[in-house]
Amino acid sequence: MITLAKTSANVNTVVSPKRPSVKLRNLQQAEFLQEILEGLGDGILILTAAGELVHANASAYHICCQLNQGHFDSNSIPSTIWHLCQSLLDSQRFLSDPIMMLSDEIVLDKLTIFRIRVRFLDLETFDIPCLLVTIENRYESMKNIAIAEIKKYELTPREAEIWCLYRSNYSYKEIATKLHITLNTVKKHMKNIHAKRQEFLTNPN
Repeated sequence: MITLAKTSANVNTVVSPKRPSVKLRNLQQAEFLQEILEGLGDGILILTAAGELVHANASAYHICCQLNQGHFDSNSIPSTIWHLCQSLLDSQRFLSDPIMMLSDEIVLDKLTIFRIRVRFLDLETFDIPCLLVTIENRYESMKNIAIAEIKKYELTPREAEIWCLYRSNYSYKEIATKLHITLNTVKKHMKNIHAKRQEFLTNPN
């Protein structure tokens, strides 16, 4: 919108951008939040207290497919997740000091571990309570931590391989088998890694 401001001496043209309508602003905010949710590494589910799916980002969809043996839709929330949601809902009815958040871990195998967190979510657009479920891929989280530590501790390529596996809950024997090296070699590298780690913790600068 262009507003004309006239003075006694000159005519100045002042460009004043028109503010978006409330509806447009809400739409822009919704699209922005959608982009944020889709960009998160963690899975995000929003459920009603009745178990209806309001939203699932791409990560949550992929994880729920794993938990449901390849199938996921709005009517098939994984039972392990829904049981945790029900426990949180029950705490509101039966406990004098209600719990605001619950968490649990789902272990499928050594490399597939999910940490589930459930909390209440107050959405103005819904008349009934909603639940926010975050699903963290523990393997990916620990791998990212290990990568950061490799740089901090200045590990060699072989030490880096061993440390990543160790951070993923591999035993020394399992590391030796996977990397086709002896158990003593693993122990020697781990001793060096712990020495470098201790050095970093003692002298972080």
